[in-house]
Amino acid sequence: MKDFSLYVITGEQFHPDRDMISVMEDAILGGADIIQLRDKTGSKRDVLEKARALRELTRKHNVTFIVNDHIDVALTVDADGIHLGQDDLPLEDARRIMGPDKIIGISTHHIGEARAAEAGGADYIGVGPVFPTKSKTDVVDPVTTGYVRQVAEEIRIPFVAIGGIKLHNVDEVIDAGASRICAISEIVGAMDIQDVCRRFLSRIPVKEGK
Repeated sequence: MKDFSLYVITGEQFHPDRDMISVMEDAILGGADIIQLRDKTGSKRDVLEKARALRELTRKHNVTFIVNDHIDVALTVDADGIHLGQDDLPLEDARRIMGPDKIIGISTHHIGEARAAEAGGADYIGVGPVFPTKSKTDVVDPVTTGYVRQVAEEIRIPFVAIGGIKLHNVDEVIDAGASRICAISEIVGAMDIQDVCRRFLSRIPVKEGK
């Protein structure tokens, strides 16, 4: 998979007066290089419609597109990959369905889950929630920057820190070893989305080759 620095997930509840596609395009124009569609409440038809629109948008801007949970939707729109939680389809089964060339990301909350995801062939892992978050209703307790540091020291596949990350606390996450950041409400709920994205990117260490 292409490396990335700023991962943005849809969160329509944080911008009720703005269209999702325009919000996500602003995030991309601000520098987001991977986009995830996460919709836990919409009908399958609604999720598919959103996925098609985001697939068109991400192809236009040449950024990676991930679908949360819905493997059938991801395959239908030819998304770049899928992101799964610990209670979703097992990684081995997801790989068999998605094939060898699609990206599979796994949410992890402790080092045992991170080790299992790496050993099982995940392309990247989510590490979080680092801080308390209101972006999900089924969220686990914060893992703190201690878990970020543990993953940075041990896990070799890419990881993205997620959960409650804001401009005022992102430096703590980066100091713990993260070089890929995911934010939701701080970005999609902002008045100037592009500016917030650029401010995040200014804090994230530049990787070799980027």
